[in-house]
Amino acid sequence: MGILDLRQQFPILNRMVKGKPLVYFDNAATSQKPQVVIDALTHYYTHYNANIHRGIHTLAEEATMAYEATRRTAQEFIGALHEEEIIFTRGTTEGVNLVAYTWGRQNIGTGDEIIISGMEHHSNIVPWQILCEEKGAVLKVIPVNDDGELLIDAYKALLSNKTKLVSVVHVSNSLGTVNPVKEIILAAHQVGAKVLIDGAQSAVHLDIDVQEMDCDFFAFSGHKVYGPTGVGVLYGKKELLEAMPVFQGGGEMIKEVTFEKTIYNDLPYKYEAGTPNIADTIALNAALDFIKETGKPAIRAHEEELLAYATAQLQAIPGLTIIGNAKEKVSLVSFIIKNIHPQDVGVLLDNQGIAVRTGHHCTQPLMARFGIPGTIRASFALYNQKEEIDALITGLNKTIKMLS
Repeated sequence: MGILDLRQQFPILNRMVKGKPLVYFDNAATSQKPQVVIDALTHYYTHYNANIHRGIHTLAEEATMAYEATRRTAQEFIGALHEEEIIFTRGTTEGVNLVAYTWGRQNIGTGDEIIISGMEHHSNIVPWQILCEEKGAVLKVIPVNDDGELLIDAYKALLSNKTKLVSVVHVSNSLGTVNPVKEIILAAHQVGAKVLIDGAQSAVHLDIDVQEMDCDFFAFSGHKVYGPTGVGVLYGKKELLEAMPVFQGGGEMIKEVTFEKTIYNDLPYKYEAGTPNIADTIALNAALDFIKETGKPAIRAHEEELLAYATAQLQAIPGLTIIGNAKEKVSLVSFIIKNIHPQDVGVLLDNQGIAVRTGHHCTQPLMARFGIPGTIRASFALYNQKEEIDALITGLNKTIKMLS
């Protein structure tokens, strides 16, 4: 089945918005869901809805098997060595916070340094700010050039024996820039620092192999890989996860509890307190299988074609400036239009059935770096088509004419 044929598997793409066929270009915020994912959710609730791990009845055992099957699929999806290195979270944000509140609190002290980049999402800034304030540590930032690329020489100059952690985004959600994470990780390890990679935007587009990458932690979200909201994955090297303190207390993360002492559970359950998001975790398996069966090379080739086509068409519009022209990008284009506020563009495009994201994209420091309040962002997925980009260009020209 060809890439364009797969579009038929996404039922939401058949709907109308304000009398127009939906054109969905907000995939960097969340992707739409194929029918197999929707069916997996429905099947769980209609056939074997039960709590997992602690029950001996048939439904509980079936639910547990399906839940743990997702862990094995996620392990394969990112190339983890051990199944127990896969921790289920609510998403990338919780994964980053988990590392900050466990490994960070245990290993960061007064005068230590944490390095992030100038293109980070707020969820990879704020947890480290909180930790630095609490511990008296120092937060340093890798600068970004005019093309939206990290200045790697400046990064290497920031590294020292005070550096304890480097936490960087693999792919920028605002610019589409693909960062050279292997080079970043290697340099960090040479000074003894650990590295967390925010894979929220990369997991759906790029081939991920955490062993080859040699990152210490890697986090991604289900809802950006054609899966449900409210579920994500945190990978950590086994020896690090075993040495870290617990994150939340409650059921499942324990082996034995008395009023005098609690003995904590083994990995991965040590970090999965309480009843988890069972249904969405099970449905994530269907999403990851969908990507595997489609093939990332085929997806990437299609998306690169869309990006090249959209970039050329947008550059032809007078007064439009693309923000972020990195040599390595995923299928995302962010732009501004002279003398027109991004939000006005977003509203008028929505009136034409076209969904784009406008604003600072939870990257306010990056927007400040470019001296702008925000951008208009169009991000593409495997189900998008060139005809939809043509509709975007027509919509933009109409919008500019109305607002000029």
